[in-house]
Amino acid sequence: MMDDLTGSGLLAEEKEVLFGGASPAMKALLSGTEKKKTPMQQHLLSLKEQEDLCEDILRNARTELYMSMRFLDIALSSFKFTPSAEGPVFATDGYRLLYHPEKLLAIFYESRIPVNRAYMHMLLHCLFCHPDGRGNRAKEYWDLACDIAVESILDRLPHRCVHVQPKMFRADVYRRLKAMRPVLNAESIYQDLQEMELSEKQYERLVLEFFVDDHRIWEENEGPKAEMPNRKKDWDEKREKMQAEMEYVGKEAAEEARDLLNAVRMENRERYDYRRFLRQFSVMKETLRVDTDSFDYIYYNYGMEMYGNMPLIEHLETKEEKRIEDFVIVIDTSLSCSGDLVRRFLSQTYEVLSAQESFFRKIHVHILQCDEKVQSDTLITNGQELADYMDHLEIRGLGGTDFRPAFAYVDRLLAAGEFTKLKGLIYFTDGYGIYPVQMPSYDTAFVFLKDDYSDIEVPSWAIKLILDPEDLKRGTLSE
Repeated sequence: MMDDLTGSGLLAEEKEVLFGGASPAMKALLSGTEKKKTPMQQHLLSLKEQEDLCEDILRNARTELYMSMRFLDIALSSFKFTPSAEGPVFATDGYRLLYHPEKLLAIFYESRIPVNRAYMHMLLHCLFCHPDGRGNRAKEYWDLACDIAVESILDRLPHRCVHVQPKMFRADVYRRLKAMRPVLNAESIYQDLQEMELSEKQYERLVLEFFVDDHRIWEENEGPKAEMPNRKKDWDEKREKMQAEMEYVGKEAAEEARDLLNAVRMENRERYDYRRFLRQFSVMKETLRVDTDSFDYIYYNYGMEMYGNMPLIEHLETKEEKRIEDFVIVIDTSLSCSGDLVRRFLSQTYEVLSAQESFFRKIHVHILQCDEKVQSDTLITNGQELADYMDHLEIRGLGGTDFRPAFAYVDRLLAAGEFTKLKGLIYFTDGYGIYPVQMPSYDTAFVFLKDDYSDIEVPSWAIKLILDPEDLKRGTLSE
């Protein structure tokens, strides 16, 4: 297997870059003039010699990855190489790349490709913020989902420095996951793994196939992470710069790494607080509530001091607040948005909309079900009616998708004076339908509840939001 170390498949320019900055020991390894060491010979190397050689190996991996994917420049230089005599071969906390010297040397003596892949594997974990994305998910399944996600990208990269023909078992796993959704990311794979209800043996087989690095360090509160609490922010910035580099500078290289670019775009979607999003559709109105913001303590204290128990100014009994009053929710009940998909959207949205700070006590919300025509219109005037609607939800329609009837229906309600001040309409859909040509007089948002990412075009006058199930649980939306 030493042929792999000789770099026989490398171009002359690549050989010069790889060989030029290497130490004598590293040059001997790369050129093939040094024979593969036995475990005993390897063990006899001093610890310092092992660490120096391992750092050369990792720098070589970094250089070779950069030669193939120059858009990784900033990200590749983010790790500090740190030896660790405990645990598996590799681990990273987002700042350090930890390696086991003896085990790394043993792998490299066989082939440099696994080292390149491991470096890239950990880099992708950090770029997609996997160490900070688990939330309330089960750790063992989240770790597995993250490994499958990054390995699926690696296995589709066309570069020699990371290419290994996927085993039949691995290819079958990708095929099964792809059948559920076209885009694989850690969140969607985690959900699919949960739904598969894997046996212990099946789970262990998957872990064995996709394991590369130790994830335990992701959640440790020691070392650089404690000193640099903005790990996610740091990698978010690197990923955004990487996307810009891929799209505007290295277009040809990005085309070769199309799956990686799609994953980066998906992760870079801006996140919004759901309640902040809904406030775009709220109106200013007085509510019966003590307004502590308008209370002046100076005059209050002066009155109490002068007259004993007679404050000069008391709290106002009303307060102007922005809340949702007139509102329309349209549910696309076409065949592609039927059943559990609609129920999931409404049940999770209800938890946000029914919050006390979002709604007036008396509301005026129309919930429409519409496919190619308006199938039902339910008027909700308070929180209890909204809860009852959820309890007895019946999906109607399941035809084609045409957005125009819903807008025409709302326009008729407006003309009839049905709304006091309609601020907005949220249309939950898969996005594939006929849009109105004219811009309505109220704000409109098309919300896509999708487990996969697709860049669906909406009219320029509308807001586009892509909503993941996990986003709703956390109360966030994605642009």
